[in-house]
Amino acid sequence: MLASKKDRSLATAAAQAGMSENTARKYLMSEKLPSEMKKPHTWRTRKDPFKEVWEEVKAKLGVNPGLQGKTLFDYLQREYPGEFADGQVRTLQRRIKHWRATEGPGGAVIFPQKHYPGDLSQSDFKDLDELQITIAGKFFSHMLYHFTLTYSNWEDITLCYSESFESLSTGLQNALWKLGGVPSRHRSDNLSAAVRDLNSRDKEAFTSRYSGLLSHYGMAGEHTNLNSPHENGDVEQAHNRLVQAIDQSLMLRGSRDFDSISAYEKFLRKVVGQLNSNRQKRFAEDKNYLKSLPEKRLSDYKRVQARVRKSSTIRADKNIYSVHSRLIGEQVEVRLSSTEVQIYYGQKKMHTHPRLRGAGKYSINYRHIIESLVRKPGAFENYLYRPALFPGTCFRIAYDSLTATAPKRGRKEYLQILYKAAFEGQKRVEEILKELIRSKRKITVQRVAEHLQQTENPPLPERVQVGPVELSLYDSLLHERRVS
Repeated sequence: MLASKKDRSLATAAAQAGMSENTARKYLMSEKLPSEMKKPHTWRTRKDPFKEVWEEVKAKLGVNPGLQGKTLFDYLQREYPGEFADGQVRTLQRRIKHWRATEGPGGAVIFPQKHYPGDLSQSDFKDLDELQITIAGKFFSHMLYHFTLTYSNWEDITLCYSESFESLSTGLQNALWKLGGVPSRHRSDNLSAAVRDLNSRDKEAFTSRYSGLLSHYGMAGEHTNLNSPHENGDVEQAHNRLVQAIDQSLMLRGSRDFDSISAYEKFLRKVVGQLNSNRQKRFAEDKNYLKSLPEKRLSDYKRVQARVRKSSTIRADKNIYSVHSRLIGEQVEVRLSSTEVQIYYGQKKMHTHPRLRGAGKYSINYRHIIESLVRKPGAFENYLYRPALFPGTCFRIAYDSLTATAPKRGRKEYLQILYKAAFEGQKRVEEILKELIRSKRKITVQRVAEHLQQTENPPLPERVQVGPVELSLYDSLLHERRVS
């Protein structure tokens, strides 16, 4: 076309374009480019293998649009033996994909929302078991309460073990006091996991306590509809970013094991701090619109009364916790926080246990019952909570060694070793057992007692003799300095 506009002949223009005169004449007369004259490919190049059954497939998709192509293909192979080869599954999947795009039901539309500074906060719980964290070599099952401001995406976390009201209260209040202010509204999910196992009275109490918490801080409460996580989309996306950031930081660290829970919490705080460091500009806008905090925060724990059973245990929040045997038959107050269970008698705190996650579990401190077990060693073998009486791997090895040849006597000896661990120091006894195992010496309660006595009375240091100091040596040094 360019060549023909320069008053060149059709033959010359066609030759320059690399085509015949007839083809060139066609394009010049149509005044269209070759790409504009291409017709879309709408016809099939091979026989449709699903033509005879497509109406049946469409009928099933009409009833259940979520049916997968592989499921329908397996159904067709069963219904029509020998008609369809395994390699044709992709053809059916493409056909179904095209049907969904052209004839299928409409999809759920996500409507982006406009956010305003200081207006809305969101929170949710996130299970972190997928990260496979260990504390001192033991798997650490835990969750995070995750709080975020929707305008700046500033976030905060609190470690917890269950989706309880105490976890929610502690996490929300921690975030607000760290934030230094209160947003106008707070949205959570429908809290179905937190109230799933509660009876109607406890559900009403939960709702009342939650309303009271929001009222104390002057926030309007909102919650998402059931099975609608997109309504809490900001915190859901924050979950993904946070878990990815934690996982990447763990990879850089080179280990997923931590010495203590506090060391792990410090690590998490550092990760969150790094994420928040890039949000300071919008976070400053958020802070300008936050309301003031109340004079004080609400109590983070729930109080319940419990009677100590003859098994030296109490039941709280559908789990079992041990108390000292001297409290059997007494009424105690149990304070359940997001991470701890504190047991009070009168006004004195007697015991603390980590709060258990879920239901039907137990936390038994062998120190609470060891005196009774030493007097009744026969109860040890079938004790319901026996695994709690092995506070470490070396204790289990010691038990197996002691009971290998004489089970009854071995159990008595093991309980005596456990008694010494309770009253003379578990760590000391553990080190002694490790040394006996390492040196392949026979483990006996007598040897443990001997080692304990040696560590109690360490040998005195050797006497060091220091001779008299000759002051004339210093005079000679001073003389040498004057001469030099």
